[in-house]
Order: sequence, then C-alpha cells, then structure tokens
Amino acid sequence: MEEEVVVSVKSLKKNFGQGDILKDISFDLKKGEALSIIGPSGSGKSTILRCLCQLESVSGGTILVDGEPLVQDGIYSSKAALRKIGLKVGMVFQSFNLFPHYSVLQNIAEPQVRVKKTPRAQAEENAREWLSRMNLADRADRYPQQLSGGQQQRVAIARALALNPQVLVFDEPTSALDPELTGEILSVIKGLAAQKMTMIVVTHEMAFARDISDRVIFMDGGVIVEEGEPAQIFGSPKEERTKLFLKRFSVK
Repeated sequence: MEEEVVVSVKSLKKNFGQGDILKDISFDLKKGEALSIIGPSGSGKSTILRCLCQLESVSGGTILVDGEPLVQDGIYSSKAALRKIGLKVGMVFQSFNLFPHYSVLQNIAEPQVRVKKTPRAQAEENAREWLSRMNLADRADRYPQQLSGGQQQRVAIARALALNPQVLVFDEPTSALDPELTGEILSVIKGLAAQKMTMIVVTHEMAFARDISDRVIFMDGGVIVEEGEPAQIFGSPKEERTKLFLKRFSVK
C-alpha cells in the first residue's frame, strides 16, 4: 500500500531581486513522516517553509497540500482555496509570535475562534487540553512576558496544534532560546515525532535532526544537495558539500 503524500513540492523557485534563493526544489512529505532540512544560513531552508505557509510568494513551481494545489506552475489557486489549504499547515516560528496583550489561554483559543470559527467555550477547552499536554496547565492566565522562552515556545506549539493541522512546520524552533531551555522544546518535538505527527523541521541542531527524522534534506545555495535517511546523511554522506558542512558539528 502506497503511503499518502501530504505535501508535494515540484520545481519550486523563489527570486529576491536579482538573486535566486530557491532553485528548482522538489520533494515529497508523506503522512506521519518527520523531515528535517539542514544547511548553512542563507541556503533557502526557511524560505521553503514560508512559501508553504503562504508567507512568501513563489516565483515558479508547484506546491500541493493534501493533493490540493496551493500553487501550480507558478499560478496560485483562488483565495478560498488558499484559505482552506492554509488551515492544513501549522507553523511554529523561531521568535514565538505570541500576542503580548493576550493571556496564554487566549493566545491558543483566539486563533481557533477567528480562523476555524470554533465556539469560544470549545476553543478554550481545547486550549486547556493542549496546555495540559505541554505541562503548562498552571500558566493559562499568565501573559507571555511572564513565561520563560521555553514556556513561550511550548505555548506557540500548543497554539499550532490546537488548530489541528495536517502538517506542522518548525522554523529553527530553538534558535531564540538559551541553551538550557533548548532541551525542553526538543523533547516536545521528539514526542510529536514519536506520535507520527507529519512535520518539517528546519534546524541547526544536528543530533536532534538525526534522532527525530525519518528523512533529512541538506541544502546549500538554494538547491537540495543531498537527501536520505539520517544514518546515511550523518554517517556516510555522499556529497562533498554535505561532508564539509557536517564537519563543523559533533553529532554524538
């Protein structure tokens, strides 16, 4: 039985001014798969996520989400279709992006009310459930500035999950955290991977990428240089550019 493809990217291109940030990017993401994208800064990793989440417009190519075209051969679908597709993709940002004037509970409940038209009582019940799963049940009435960075990122993850997306994307989810807080977020994401949440993770944490991923893509200069299973990418990379990049890291 063939595995269901949730996201399909074909010949994706993105230009900024005179430069090509993404050059002919193609990959599929299957249901229940955790895909990590690694590579040097400026290689185009985060741009892929931003195109998928409709935060950047593509310059060419095709993105299908759950079989529905977000953009096909550079032409976007209707606004109604884009909104429907947008509900299927949740994004967790590196800088949390919580609303400072909303309580923790409101930060999770309000998007459900506004985006999915969930009745407020149900949205708040969902929010409390996700806070409990993130071990933050006692922080519901706090405001973001009253939380640690790790707690804020867990709230951001709960907010994304409460919208029940089919795929969750993480853009450097630990880069804004102090080193001692990084572990708690990596643990949460590992738990999601173990539950077979369909995910794309852009990360500079190489050991983490190796441990949680079903597949790893290495990018450089706007192209996919190499992709494969974690054991192959980290243990015996084939491409010289991959080898040079990974030499900088100690993956234990």
